[in-house]
Amino acid sequence: MPNTHEVFDSSQIPGEIIDLMVVNTETLKENPKLGMALTGAWYEIMATTSQTDEKAIAARTHMARASGTDLAGFNAQLDTTRMFYDAAEAVKFSRGEELVKTMEHVSTFSFDHGLLGAGAAGAGFIGIAFPGEKSIGDKKNIKLRFNESFMNLAAEGKL
Repeated sequence: MPNTHEVFDSSQIPGEIIDLMVVNTETLKENPKLGMALTGAWYEIMATTSQTDEKAIAARTHMARASGTDLAGFNAQLDTTRMFYDAAEAVKFSRGEELVKTMEHVSTFSFDHGLLGAGAAGAGFIGIAFPGEKSIGDKKNIKLRFNESFMNLAAEGKL
């Protein structure tokens, strides 16, 4: 836009902003087909948008318009975004230590900037659970769970 300038962009904090599909834990337990359908739809569109054919260009053009830019702008965003087009790669990421370290950093940042609320005694006030029974923060106050089971089904071709 005219008369504006960039003061910060997410490339300065690689890996700290993670696109997620978030579903309430109880809702997902009661409706596992919802998790399967959403994950299946996600990887269907990832398969489409990762290509260079007319169908892929049409899909990215539609997404660009919906996000307020054009195809060139959208492609530029994708060029600087780590996308998990392959479900197996996403599963590996969700099980790795990189995610745990990132969430520890995000928890500390959130606490330091008052984002955990006035009652938070420290960065570990809110618990975060990861695959393989790993967790950080208060195990009695888990508010975010990284669940790779639906991505794993996608990776195994079982959706």
